[in-house]
Amino acid sequence: MTVMRPSTHPGIILKEEFTIPLKLTQAQLSKDLKVGIKTLSELYNEKRGISPLMALKLAEYFGTTPQFWLNLQNAYDLYKTYEQEKETLETINHVAA
Repeated sequence: MTVMRPSTHPGIILKEEFTIPLKLTQAQLSKDLKVGIKTLSELYNEKRGISPLMALKLAEYFGTTPQFWLNLQNAYDLYKTYEQEKETLETINHVAA
């Protein structure tokens, strides 16, 4: 089994790479995106993931793509699942292709 590299939660990327450099508050971002401040707080604190709708909103707002945000979420989810299940995964025999 290939060891997976740790992935950063997309909420951390949102905060550290987008909102802090642009000096955006949670209140301003929640207003601009038309989402509750609790939604952003949970995203920043790794208690919520990026949904397809949030990916579309963030892409429109920051000039990125929805795939950028969903790929971050996917990488994070795969890593977390790998960490939880690596012992089981290591017991699976390889099959020759």
